[in-house]
Amino acid sequence: MTEAVIVSAVRTPIGTSYKGTLREMLSEELATLVVGEAVKRSGLNPEDFGDIILAESTAGGGDIARYAAVANGMIQVPGQAVQRWCAGSLTSIGNAAAQIRSGMETAVIAGGTHSYSTNPTITSRFPNGEEKTGMRPSFPYYETDEFGKATDDVIVNVGFNIAKDRGITREEQDAWAFRSHQRAIAAIDAGQFDDEIVAVQARLEGEIVNFAVDEHPRRGGSLEKLGTLKPIREIDGFTVTAGNSSGVNDAASALAIVSDELAAQRGLTPLARIRAWGAVGVQPHLTGVGGVDAIPLVLKRAGLSVSDVDLWEINEAFASVPIAAVKELGIDEDKVNPWGSGCSLGHPISASGGRMVATLAHELKRRGGGIAVASMCAAGGQGGAVVIEAV
Repeated sequence: MTEAVIVSAVRTPIGTSYKGTLREMLSEELATLVVGEAVKRSGLNPEDFGDIILAESTAGGGDIARYAAVANGMIQVPGQAVQRWCAGSLTSIGNAAAQIRSGMETAVIAGGTHSYSTNPTITSRFPNGEEKTGMRPSFPYYETDEFGKATDDVIVNVGFNIAKDRGITREEQDAWAFRSHQRAIAAIDAGQFDDEIVAVQARLEGEIVNFAVDEHPRRGGSLEKLGTLKPIREIDGFTVTAGNSSGVNDAASALAIVSDELAAQRGLTPLARIRAWGAVGVQPHLTGVGGVDAIPLVLKRAGLSVSDVDLWEINEAFASVPIAAVKELGIDEDKVNPWGSGCSLGHPISASGGRMVATLAHELKRRGGGIAVASMCAAGGQGGAVVIEAV
């Protein structure tokens, strides 16, 4: 069967929403930048690509992939929007690989874009007559645990629910988050992300700023300081804090995925090949479990076991998620998120999966071999994962 290989993988630096460097940049602008750069670095021509598939969420609807195609002069390339919340860009990568492996396409751009800072707001009218303005998720709330239904806090409860269900303590979550920041800062200082980042000429208060380094990781923090943070919900026993949760962030990611035949014909050197992908559904109040359950699914599809995997990116929507995966699946935690993740680098919802796969693909190329898995939970009781292997 035709193989799907990654020939370029890029992302913007990750900005901190509302107060960071990308706060005035639209999702479609970030998408346009990374799509254009992914095409440029691929070694192919714009007309070689048959489709662009980008994840987007809480953006009010639309088709940013088509916007990016037209903005890059790729008029002949259609665009497809994917919505699977946090796992959206993992799904877009899987969809692109499926098109290529089926022989329907030979080159596709896949990724995702997200700007909390500039997302539109909507006013919703509920059956009880209440009106609310904000970024209302397009899935029903099922939060009915002992803390009661809490519409505004459903996502926060998800982080606590998996911790409570799997016996994960506040101390474990804080320790994981602190290490995430340490690893992210070390990675930035070592230039770990230089090959994947495309700088943004960002508008900011009437000036143009060259933005090239992730700005969310905190320097000078301490485990003791994390331990002093109040839980996000003022309820006895609640263990989720702003410190052991992911950030609220802006970024975009894009990968050029092509058939191995096309790569060979054009003399391209792939970063990695895509071996398997998949998504799962779980109880919505235990959404964090989705980031765990998706892993056995894709490993089975790839014909692999946990011990075969050299690197893992398990998104830290909450620190409790990768902790649960390590405990339940017997994963060596030293191989998990070695350069930080959501708690430190941040979690620009629809762009995160593409960022994770880009980071893993570049590292596998540097190592000259290996297998990596990216996995994450997704709002509404979902999870997704992708397996890649060095070529």
